[in-house]
Amino acid sequence: MPRPYPPEFRERAIALVRDGRPVKQTAADLGIHEVTLHSWLRQDDIDNGRRKGRSTSEDAELRAARGRIRQLEQELEIVKRASKWLSEEERVKPKRAHPVIDRLVDAGAPVETCCRLLGVSRQGYYRYRRRPTSATQMRRQWLTGLIREIHTASRGTYGYRRIHAELTIGMAIPCSSRLISVLMTKSGMYGLPGPTRVKRLKGVATADDLVHRKFHRLSPNELWVTDITEHPTREGKVFCAAVLDACSRKIVGWAIDSKQDSTLVVNALDMALRARAPSPGGIVHADHGVQFTSWAFTQKIRSAGLLPSFGTVGDALDNAMMESFWSSMQIELLNRKKWTTRIELANAIFEYIEVFYNRKRRHSSLGYQTPADFDLALTRQLTPA
Repeated sequence: MPRPYPPEFRERAIALVRDGRPVKQTAADLGIHEVTLHSWLRQDDIDNGRRKGRSTSEDAELRAARGRIRQLEQELEIVKRASKWLSEEERVKPKRAHPVIDRLVDAGAPVETCCRLLGVSRQGYYRYRRRPTSATQMRRQWLTGLIREIHTASRGTYGYRRIHAELTIGMAIPCSSRLISVLMTKSGMYGLPGPTRVKRLKGVATADDLVHRKFHRLSPNELWVTDITEHPTREGKVFCAAVLDACSRKIVGWAIDSKQDSTLVVNALDMALRARAPSPGGIVHADHGVQFTSWAFTQKIRSAGLLPSFGTVGDALDNAMMESFWSSMQIELLNRKKWTTRIELANAIFEYIEVFYNRKRRHSSLGYQTPADFDLALTRQLTPA
């Protein structure tokens, strides 16, 4: 029998739809049935006293206007990038300039403007367009289109290694990682830089560390790591506690609030316990923050038959796996814009964890599988037929 979805999950799913995401796409991204999401929305309307059949024409016009603005901004960015892709010397070389003009024209820029900007004649460009395309050029153009789709789907975070993994593993398309790197560079696509290495801090050793920085596990639920992060908005800070399974790197529990207290970490752990129902003997590893050393949190761990574990005071490396996740979320989501409201950031964190990180983001340590796919395959392998 499937486990019921936590209230936090339902609330965030409803919030995504209210924010303009299609019901069908939201349901597919979150791995739930579309009928289920519709029922949540109907109940939410009843609870909040909203009348059925409310007109959405104004919302649709606003979304269309925003889409047009994004399109124009993208076209402007393409024109700006053309100056970065080619040096002053290269701009007078038609061999380098013509492919760039192709991309600009495909984005809607006038041919005359592009040729003037890059210092080539229109006649020469049109002669270039009339030449037959070689098989190699056609394959590279095709690959570039796929790369752009994957890069966009990854929110602009994937570098050439993960895109190469998506092509070879996810799409079964043979190609070299070097070729992907070259095509991305020529098209002005780059992944986000990796997190900065954590510096070791001096601290006091304790006897409660059951992990000793050996995070690798062969089975789900043997080791969970947990921590809290915070990020500012104009309304104030948002705090997120998360529980990560060390075997699959999947986030199995989370909680988001405007307060950083023991309730936050207990709620995240409670979601993980409800979703996973772990066997006794597993380890829950955290740092020495007062929220994690609180009676409520440690009692929750012990009552589930699990063992609490705490790293050395002041040493981030003792919880390096969780720190790595926070670093990825910081780079790929939190630091990419200024957040206005707490609810805006809370919804974005929910979507990042449940839609992107767990279900779409390929992890190098998992053989470039997603955490959800790796977890599902391993669970099936370990479950008796």
